Amino acid sequence: MKNSMRAIAVGCAALAAAALLATTENKTSMISATPIANEGPGYAIETFDYPLADKILAEKNIRLKRGDGNITLADCASEAGLLEVFVRARDKVCFKVTGTSGWLTLEMPQVYGIRGSATQTAQVDMTVGTEEKSFDVAKEIFTPVGEVTEDQGRDHTLVEIRTTK
Repeated sequence: MKNSMRAIAVGCAALAAAALLATTENKTSMISATPIANEGPGYAIETFDYPLADKILAEKNIRLKRGDGNITLADCASEAGLLEVFVRARDKVCFKVTGTSGWLTLEMPQVYGIRGSATQTAQVDMTVGTEEKSFDVAKEIFTPVGEVTEDQGRDHTLVEIRTTK
């Protein structure tokens, strides 16, 4: 009887070991079936596209393209010292300027003047036909640009703003 009990106990132990081994092998094969090391999080690629540009174009008819985030569209009544862009046949458009430098590409036709921000000077590029013209804008000073700077009075489109301290 002792021998048969011993045989049953050994058999049960062998069965349990086999079951444990099968479960461990199953888990191992499940883990190895989905390799994680070769996968990983994707890369964030900065395109410098202006956020919500389509919405701004639809609501305010201002085409903002790309920038470094240091020149952003602002409500002109929100604070003093903003960079102000004067456009024929519409209210002025304001931009908040931050950081030590910034850039923004855009398309804003019929610009005739720019008042510099309180903290930075600016250089603006404008196009008229196939010509490109640049203007320097001092801090807190109104600078005539575009059509008011020439005899022909052609419409100028503001295409880039660059700022530096």
